[in-house]
Amino acid sequence: MISKWSETAGRPPRRPTAPMTYGLIALCCLLFLVSPAAGLNPAYGSGDAPLAAQRAYFHRWGVVPAELFEGSARAALTPATALFVHGSWVHLLGNMLFLYVFGVMTEERMGRVQFTLFYVGCGYLALLGYAAANADSEQSLVGASGAISAVLGAFLYLFPGARVTSLLPFLFFLPLRLPAWVVLPFWATLQWLAAGRAGEGPGVAYLAHLVGFGLGFSYAWVRFGRTTRVKSAPAPAPEGENQP
Repeated sequence: MISKWSETAGRPPRRPTAPMTYGLIALCCLLFLVSPAAGLNPAYGSGDAPLAAQRAYFHRWGVVPAELFEGSARAALTPATALFVHGSWVHLLGNMLFLYVFGVMTEERMGRVQFTLFYVGCGYLALLGYAAANADSEQSLVGASGAISAVLGAFLYLFPGARVTSLLPFLFFLPLRLPAWVVLPFWATLQWLAAGRAGEGPGVAYLAHLVGFGLGFSYAWVRFGRTTRVKSAPAPAPEGENQP
């Protein structure tokens, strides 16, 4: 599902200012490009060497649940470092697309410092929650999806009526303009259903998505209260848009 939002209609277009969102996107992209997962650095060798380098890279900077609760200071930092590590081009681009779509307005509403602390804090707790539920797993968990899911949760509370143009695969990618209160709960439901079917082995950490989404919504609810929610006009507005 690829989406883009429009907050209100009937207002002159204004370019949002979200330097931290853009900075997070740039940082994730830069770190991916120099990582072995990008496949662009010849220094990692050829044949099986790049795969071995990837495994070592993910183990060093990603979350390994079986190691996280052993008391190591290095392991305790990994839920934060893992937010900036991605496993593939598809993983990176999908996460950055969602961060761009939903992060800009969320940052504007929260402010730069608060948004950054919110992003890292909720992302950390989302990965920590996944690790606690899979404490015996020795697989590395990487990606910003937990933090981005928190942004989606906060966006749902702050902008429930914002129109989101979605391309839904089961409707042959027909673009539909729906309010956030329809699109984002639907997305969360898909994550919950997928989490129930998730088994052992590589894949998407849907539980981290759910934890992040719940944390983001709860934070916005407690921090901002009902009086700060934005009600968007239903009229059309100008076009503006895993696996952790």
